Order: sequence, then structure tokens, then C-alpha cells
Amino acid sequence: MAEALPADFAAAALLLDKAVDSPALTGWMSLPCGYYVADRGLAAPEIALPLLARLTPRFSSEGPIRPFIERHPQLTFTYLHRWAKDPDEHVRRLASEGTRPRLPWTPQLRGLIADPTPAIALLDLLFDDPSEYVRRSVANHLNDIAKDHPSLALATARRWLKSGSPRVAWVIRHGLRTLIKHGDPQALALLGFDHTQAVQLQSLAVTPASIPVGDEVVIEFVLSTNDGPVRAAIDYVVHYAGARGPRKPKVFKLTTRTIEPGQPQSISRRHRFADVSIRTIHPGEHRIDIQVNGVILGGDTFEIQRRKSLG
Repeated sequence: MAEALPADFAAAALLLDKAVDSPALTGWMSLPCGYYVADRGLAAPEIALPLLARLTPRFSSEGPIRPFIERHPQLTFTYLHRWAKDPDEHVRRLASEGTRPRLPWTPQLRGLIADPTPAIALLDLLFDDPSEYVRRSVANHLNDIAKDHPSLALATARRWLKSGSPRVAWVIRHGLRTLIKHGDPQALALLGFDHTQAVQLQSLAVTPASIPVGDEVVIEFVLSTNDGPVRAAIDYVVHYAGARGPRKPKVFKLTTRTIEPGQPQSISRRHRFADVSIRTIHPGEHRIDIQVNGVILGGDTFEIQRRKSLG
């Protein structure tokens, strides 16, 4: 693109702006356009930023906007606040997604990791957006903030809850998911779960006791309570074997139930142990724990064996 377009960025930007009017510019072919703007237009933000907003409905400018946040923060946030009120949901989403401090597959925004308050001012405009597309971005952004500033994320969620909007409850639940997985008492309480109410694990079985890499186990357990009714966030925690010892446990969301006294509830889930792009399964002893409202109630172990050779 740099070879084909005029060397003068202002002239090139005019051509790209006209190209956006064509329905032929869509999908993956739009992706390099935003990164071209980030590369060649960084010294001309007054031209580049409006062009990124024009491009984002074709392919999100969440990646290309990030160099401008770092190089021209004041000017870029002026545009971001304007975009947060734009009629186009794609442009509004850019205000949230583009400022996510830990957005996957892009460089981290270390300034916003250290101090996310400028981004929170944007999220305050978007947390009850009519578009689910935008609200999902806000929730993911709040989850990013919670990883570095849990108290600030919780305080933000409490403010949003006061709106009383039914749409906000999902945003907060999804936005605090990492804190919920880690059993944070304040996050659990904010969502109506009380970790002090006793839930008993009556039985737990992980079967079969041994599987080859690639197969699955069945997790079956029974929960009961004498304190009830108890609203329970039920998760399971997998302790994977690593090449050099156990890995950091991974929490998987399972279900939400209300458990009544004298009415045990049976729950089951299948879990496959196959290699994926982010995780290699190693032979050895693995363990699965049952977690309810952030409290580990018990676990069971099983073996994973090397995949049998076809030879």
C-alpha cells in the first residue's frame, strides 16, 4: 500500500477515505488499511484519527488506534470521547476496545495499565449502550482493569449497578469474571453470592481414572446445604501437569444454581484434555477441584497417559 499510494500522507488519506465509500472495501482486505494509517499517519493525527473512525466499521481500528494513544494521548482521547457518542456502534465500540489495556494480539497500553482512569471516563459513557456489541467490549475492558486494579474495577461496577438498568447486570457479571473465578469475596457479594453460606460436597467422581491425551473425563458431583437457600456460583478448577511440575490452576465456569436445604443437586460436565494452541497436555497426574462461591470444596485426581503410537 505504501508503494502504491502517494508518498504524501494527506493525499493518500483522501484516497482511502474515498475507498471507504465503496462496498467492495470490506472484511480482511480492510485490515491493512488501518495499520497503514497507524504507520504513515502517526505524525498527522488530525488527519489519521478521523480516517480510523471511518475505517472501523469495515475492520475494527482497535489495533491501529493504539500508537496514537501512546504518542498523542490528549488529542486521541478528545476524539475517543467524541466517538463514544457516535451514532455508529462500531465507532462507539472503538472508544472502548481501542483503549483496553490488555487487548489480545496487540501491544499492551502500559500507561492505561498503570492508570486506567482516563479509559474509565469513556466506559462511563458506554456501559449501558443500546448495542450488545459495545456492551461486550465494555465488559471485557472492565475485566482487563480488574486484573491490575481490582478495587477500582469493583468501585466502577458498584457505580454502574446504581443505574438499575437490566442490561448493566450482564456487563458487570462478565466484567468481573476473573475476580469471580479467583473467589474474590467483594465481587461475589456484588453479584449476589455469599461465600460464607455453607455448601457441602456430598460426592465427587472424575472418571475414568486414566485417559490418553486427547480423551475426556466425566466430572460428576452432588452439592447440598443446610443453610439455604444458597445462590451458588459453581466452577471447577483443573490442575494441569506441566513439563516441569504442576501448572497454575485454570478455573472453568460451570453453572449458577440455587441450592435448597434437603434438596441435593447433581451436576455433571465433560472435559476434554486435548492439545490446543495455548496449552499442551502433558502426561502425569491431574486434579479437578469443585469451587462454589469462591471456596474449594474438594477434588479428585486422575492420570493422563501419553497418546498411543499408531505404529
